[in-house]
Amino acid sequence: MIDRIVNGSEEIALIIRRSFCREGVEFFTPGTYSQQVGYMNRPAGYVIPPHVHNPVPREVQYTNETLFVKSGRLRVDFYSEAQEYLESTILETGDVILLASGGHGFEMLEPTEIIEVKQGPYAGDQDKTCFDQVSRQELNMRGTD
Repeated sequence: MIDRIVNGSEEIALIIRRSFCREGVEFFTPGTYSQQVGYMNRPAGYVIPPHVHNPVPREVQYTNETLFVKSGRLRVDFYSEAQEYLESTILETGDVILLASGGHGFEMLEPTEIIEVKQGPYAGDQDKTCFDQVSRQELNMRGTD
């Protein structure tokens, strides 16, 4: 299953649930995203020819993150670019999320291992702006209406 968190016309996040399964290759992001996320399901013996990636100049304005939940369970809170709370969802072992725009915060609901992939080089304190999180009373959990 694929979940897309959208605020107006802006995609905030793309979630590939652990249950997602298809034959072949599928890319979930448009070519304009600074980080591309795709899925491959190939049979034994399938060959991807050896290759190198050519140097191509790119300009990256915002840091996108892709998180792989290796184990555990966590809540993700989504915010607009203006730092307004939108909604929350739960991620579990095997889920993958691309944080494409807006803001986000996390609370680990049990011991959790996450693998994070994002653009570099890391810009230190210039890389992010922190702000107050939503209160528990204001949580709007996706899929629990």
